[in-house]
Amino acid sequence: MGFVKGVLDLVLPATCAGCDAAGSACCPDCFAVLARPEPVVRGPTGMSPVYALARYAGPARRLVLAYKERGRRDVAGRLGAALAAALPYLPSARADATGRWWLVPVPSRRAASRIRGGPHLLRLARACAAELAAAGHAAAVAPALRLGRGVRDAVGLDREQRAANLAGRIRLDSRGLPPPATPVVLLDDVITTGATATACTRVLHEGGFPVTAVLTLTNAC
Repeated sequence: MGFVKGVLDLVLPATCAGCDAAGSACCPDCFAVLARPEPVVRGPTGMSPVYALARYAGPARRLVLAYKERGRRDVAGRLGAALAAALPYLPSARADATGRWWLVPVPSRRAASRIRGGPHLLRLARACAAELAAAGHAAAVAPALRLGRGVRDAVGLDREQRAANLAGRIRLDSRGLPPPATPVVLLDDVITTGATATACTRVLHEGGFPVTAVLTLTNAC
């Protein structure tokens, strides 16, 4: 596999998914766009604080779309690194009593996962956990949420429609739960109306898992 990858890299050298510059999946300039986490003012009212690394525009938008919709899985490591760099410094976020960070990815629809080669946010959470571990922070991924049947694509839906689309269809998955009462951080790629973050946060809180922060790559509010 290493030899094959080396040959492919020579034939098809890596280009930045944010600006098309040659050399890497995400160049330093585009990575820097994701280095300024800000609170999302229009996040879920009365729920956990929401932070985004960048506005959903320009290179940040192109990076997310390339990873999510255009098969650029090579971008996952850099996006995970951006999340990991911000996470320990978010005012509300906290690890568990042992110092371990627990990351819960927003669940994906099965149809979308099939198209994208697997749950893209789970892959992103694992990349984030690996980067945290490399920096000396214990971290674990808890795929604690799953979507029930009947959830449709949310593109084009407003906040009320998105909330109705998810109502009663997000559930805890016993196969991916962290230890009881563990504080967790919810990870997403784009926050648009806050409906998904609200629904996921509510389910986790009701299950006894306090969500100390919602961290997303981009803010489209």
